[in-house]
Amino acid sequence: MVKKKRPTEQQIQEKFQTIAEQTNPKPKIARNCSRAFLVGGAICTLGQIFQELLIKYGFPEDDIKMILPIIMVFLGALLTGVGIYDKIATFAGAGTVVPITGFSNAIVAPAIEFKQEGFVFGVAAKMFTIAGPVLVYGIGSSVIVGVIYYIIQLFT
Repeated sequence: MVKKKRPTEQQIQEKFQTIAEQTNPKPKIARNCSRAFLVGGAICTLGQIFQELLIKYGFPEDDIKMILPIIMVFLGALLTGVGIYDKIATFAGAGTVVPITGFSNAIVAPAIEFKQEGFVFGVAAKMFTIAGPVLVYGIGSSVIVGVIYYIIQLFT
């Protein structure tokens, strides 16, 4: 009786990797990028339409700078709350992440998901699970850049 040699761990890993690469679906980069571009552009165009309407109705420019983000955040939260934003995000991918509505979605979605845990340990505690790191590193990097700019201004 001939003993069959068992494959080594490395051979098993290599075979698994080969099979995984063959069966893994190839990303449709052109389609995904065009969808992201179109939907992200549509969101920004919607914001521009609101801005033009506010200008048309005589709002001062400083007020428009405050009102427009409020409108867009509200729309993002509303669409997230009724389940439409997730469908748009599934279609558009990163096109919904970049505009301010994506930030709104990142705040509202975890709050909705964890509301059954209560207002304190659910909504309040989990609300910033997605957006929290973005805020921390965004604010932190802006402080660092501000300090560097201040120091450069001292010597120029």
